[in-house]
Amino acid sequence: MSHYFETITFESLDGFQCDLKHLKSSNATKGPVLLVHGAGVSSNIFNPPSANNIIHALEVAGYDVWLENWRGSIQFEPNEWNLDQVAKYDHPAAVKKVIERTGAKEIMAIIHCQGSTSFMISSILGLIPEVKLIISNAVSLHPVVPFYSSIKLNVLVPLVSRFFKFLDPQWGLRAPDFKSKLMLSVVKATHWEKDSLVGKMVSFTYGSGFPALWELENIDDKTKNWIQYEFAHVPLSFFHHIQKCVRNGALVHYDKGGDYTEEAPKTKARFVLFAGKENKCFLPKSQENTFEYLNKLQPGLHKLYLLDNYSHLDVFFGKNAHLYVFPKMINELEHGR
Repeated sequence: MSHYFETITFESLDGFQCDLKHLKSSNATKGPVLLVHGAGVSSNIFNPPSANNIIHALEVAGYDVWLENWRGSIQFEPNEWNLDQVAKYDHPAAVKKVIERTGAKEIMAIIHCQGSTSFMISSILGLIPEVKLIISNAVSLHPVVPFYSSIKLNVLVPLVSRFFKFLDPQWGLRAPDFKSKLMLSVVKATHWEKDSLVGKMVSFTYGSGFPALWELENIDDKTKNWIQYEFAHVPLSFFHHIQKCVRNGALVHYDKGGDYTEEAPKTKARFVLFAGKENKCFLPKSQENTFEYLNKLQPGLHKLYLLDNYSHLDVFFGKNAHLYVFPKMINELEHGR
């Protein structure tokens, strides 16, 4: 689907240069909705080559659509980051910029994966009080991974970190040196699914499935080809952080330790959690644990959706997501207005 966006740069609170993509639409009669991408991709991950993607669905529903490119976006030069930096510096500045440009007093957000974990930290720390409804996909405050992924985090990440600062699924298209070619050969030997080499690199990097981030039957050929160009560099610094979080059972500070969920959230936001039951990157238990945590604090306020036959990212670019997923999200946005 072809959309026209204006690019609005903003400076993170520590000086990192990020940007927002704002959909130019004459149909925007409702408030702003901010979409936040995950690790190793960019905001374009929400814009697959489908006439019925989430951006189109939000536009048709009348929302003012904004997409954030935080420091982990692959449109920026590779840089080492952790969730604390993104939560404390990038998201608050992005929300402030949307408020500044629109004049809205409140906004809503749809967040995914590490955009979700970091945005949730921003919210529970009280750094983005303007965000009144947050729809989170895949993982929020309590990351739970498959057993094989925990082995990779505890064994392979320290080993790989000796040789690389970044992993890059683009090696599936062009491995630039001996080290990356060796890594690609390992992926070829261990992943036999009928996916592209980039897709196999993605599964090796982020999960324990074949594939890990989508169900192949949910992806049409056009989208499968498009995916190859939407993943790139991700720093090992992120994996070191998420390893600590997985080991703890909830998000922790990168340097000083300490569980982010030990104190009550400093936010009035309502949270709506989505999880694909077939997710082999972060298990559905991740969202179930966060829902249980939030529901104990504010019974009946928040909501959890467990999606049959969906995984991690096909929630957004699955060929039938416009029929089974987006209506649920938009219904929650309508209730949040």
